[in-house]
Amino acid sequence: MRGAVRKVGRALRLPFTGTARGIRKATHAHGAGESGLGKLIELHAVNGAGDVMITVALASTVFFSVPTDEARGRVALYLAITMAPFTLLAPVIGPLLDRLPHGRRAAMAGSMLARALLALVLSSAVVGGNLQLYPAALGVLVASKAYGVVRSAVVPRLLPPRFSLVKANSRVTLAGLLATGVAAPVGAGLQAIGPRWPLFGAFVLYVSGMFLSFSMPRTVDSAKGESRALLAADENHLHGPVRRQERQRRPGLRTVGPAVTHALGANASLKCLSGFLIFFLAFLLREHPMTGQSAAVSLGIVGVSAGAGNALGTAVGAWLKARAPEVIIVTVVAVVLGVAVLSAVFFGAVMTACLAAVAGFAQALSKLSLDATIQRDVPEAVRTSAFARSETLLQVAWVVGGAIGIALPLVGVLGMSVAAAIVGVGWLTTVRGLLSASHSPTPTSPAHIT
Repeated sequence: MRGAVRKVGRALRLPFTGTARGIRKATHAHGAGESGLGKLIELHAVNGAGDVMITVALASTVFFSVPTDEARGRVALYLAITMAPFTLLAPVIGPLLDRLPHGRRAAMAGSMLARALLALVLSSAVVGGNLQLYPAALGVLVASKAYGVVRSAVVPRLLPPRFSLVKANSRVTLAGLLATGVAAPVGAGLQAIGPRWPLFGAFVLYVSGMFLSFSMPRTVDSAKGESRALLAADENHLHGPVRRQERQRRPGLRTVGPAVTHALGANASLKCLSGFLIFFLAFLLREHPMTGQSAAVSLGIVGVSAGAGNALGTAVGAWLKARAPEVIIVTVVAVVLGVAVLSAVFFGAVMTACLAAVAGFAQALSKLSLDATIQRDVPEAVRTSAFARSETLLQVAWVVGGAIGIALPLVGVLGMSVAAAIVGVGWLTTVRGLLSASHSPTPTSPAHIT
């Protein structure tokens, strides 16, 4: 009898244990397990799943539970209370983390713990509609973005032998996308039980992420040989080695080079477009859903299109292996610009979904190309800092795009025209510099700054 019970227990556990072993095998392949990259991949998947649980709960409370006009006012209030302070805090996050290089595991664990506790606070706020919803949401947002900055700084320290940074980042990003795709319907199912349940799910995920953070190797906390990077490439900084007196005054600071700053500008325009489309289309499709579809289904179609494009861009980026990153960035941004112009001229459901998919594809591929440029052009001593600061700038661009999206009148043609303008500005201001950098020889020695 006891043996039969054990067999039944093993049979019931098999789908879960087998899945867990399969996931562990995939995340730890090609040396990722030995270097610690596999742990980061799993942590990022947990992070993405937790964030989508929070998003489901807040969207149901702030957005879908009230009429459109009131929802727009609520989201505007949400943006004003959460995004505006974050815009001020974001530039501080990168430099602050530069000063705490020995506490990266603790920083990621602290981000997870903070969001776990704030999820419990939100679980009470979503039921009572208390004002604590907004400061708690701000805390979740800041903690999430701080995690993103630290994660970008950690990846270069966990590369397995003969493993490119582009390949590592594509694995991490793809894991987050897959986890988000799995967690979204789970969160919707928990939301059907009650508004608190997605937040309880987020709490469990974040607590798990806290323990995963400390399970990463100690090399994550090592700052041996690192210095801080300045994201500038003007003539005052690109002038060769500094004198001994200047090195003593500003020890360890080096510039990142023109190709990186131009690539970062193009990526910022795509990140701004992403924030704009999320908020603008959320209200537009709620007020004017796709023909024959509800608002929720319309938003789901656009969201799936963007997610599929992002996943495809990540896969293509890993396949291209960082070949000619400047040309890739110029090309994908030009394609997004063309699709945005077509969406404005021939506005409709198909073109909107197409723009979301192309924007997701371009954002993923151009970000991986930016990573490749940083790995190629930025000295190893300041590479970690460069990743942290570039990620902070991209997060600020997303906030700016979201603010434009919430403020714009709900006119489809106007919105797509603004989308085209956002991408056009980024493309026109960076295309010449990127193409020039692609024909320049790779710097053999880093340039210092004064």
